[in-house]
Amino acid sequence: MDMKKFNFFDETIFKKPVSRRKFIKLVVSGLSTLMLSNYFYKAVFGEGSRFNGRKKSNIKGNYDLVLASGKDPYQMTVKAIDAMGGMSRFVKKGSTVVVKPNIGWDRAPEYAADTNPFVVAALVDMCFQAGAKKVNIFDVPCNAKERCYENSGIKKAAEEKGASVYYVDDWNMVEARFDYESPMEKWPIFRDAIECDTFINVPILKHHSLTGLTLSMKNLMGVCGGNRGQIHNDIGRKLVDLTDFINPDLTVIDAYRFLSKHGPSGGNLEDVINIEKLIVATDPTLADVYACALAGSDPLKVPNIAEASSRSFGNSDITKANIFKINV
Repeated sequence: MDMKKFNFFDETIFKKPVSRRKFIKLVVSGLSTLMLSNYFYKAVFGEGSRFNGRKKSNIKGNYDLVLASGKDPYQMTVKAIDAMGGMSRFVKKGSTVVVKPNIGWDRAPEYAADTNPFVVAALVDMCFQAGAKKVNIFDVPCNAKERCYENSGIKKAAEEKGASVYYVDDWNMVEARFDYESPMEKWPIFRDAIECDTFINVPILKHHSLTGLTLSMKNLMGVCGGNRGQIHNDIGRKLVDLTDFINPDLTVIDAYRFLSKHGPSGGNLEDVINIEKLIVATDPTLADVYACALAGSDPLKVPNIAEASSRSFGNSDITKANIFKINV
């Protein structure tokens, strides 16, 4: 390169000669701008950001678990949360809440592949009544996201109650970090799932071809980016670590309709059984074990429950739980 054609001191560029002192100032200023812009990029887009997960709230309910039975999933949800101590125990005024349902499949509610929209609507209502500033709802669907959000009925039901329903953005991820060795280390996690005041996990109880049942822990895969198929390798350990990372404040398992086989996508109404139950608990392990009992399944055959039991992650013994049952 001919430096005469590209000279910082060339009058054709700066109109007048630049002193050595001023040149150094220009260089320092440029480097500072570059560093600040890079910091801003990382802060906004999450590149290089690492998080240790959500802080444990350790909020306890009136009971370890509440089981509601009835014909109206909206009212069952309201009564079950009230029995647990009320939504204001979990949601504070001015807070941001994540309500995380299963919106993974392009199915109408009666096929029981996605969370019941009335359960979601009830939770959104109760969050705002407790004083929440914002309620966010999202998932990473397996089918076309637009069709899943619409045909599940969740988008319409939640937006009518004032929730923000949106898609997960691949660029807005952070890297998971653990205080122990984990196969989920550095896994991309949706930032909004972590940066919230309250996280309510709302799965649907249904059959799953790999794990036997898909419950609350597996529902958290819907906040993960990357190649989620890889989570299926050593899935028990990964789901427990993921649950430990997200630290749900409240678990609400929709067992109103139960997809008994050909899950998780379903598609045949003959596979759907009306159980008409709803589980509410602060311990996701206990909630999942109890859901297995409703489905007539051995919880220790579900990989993540077996892993949780071996690690004493939560309570896997329902005989040692304070359980309250209500009919609505």
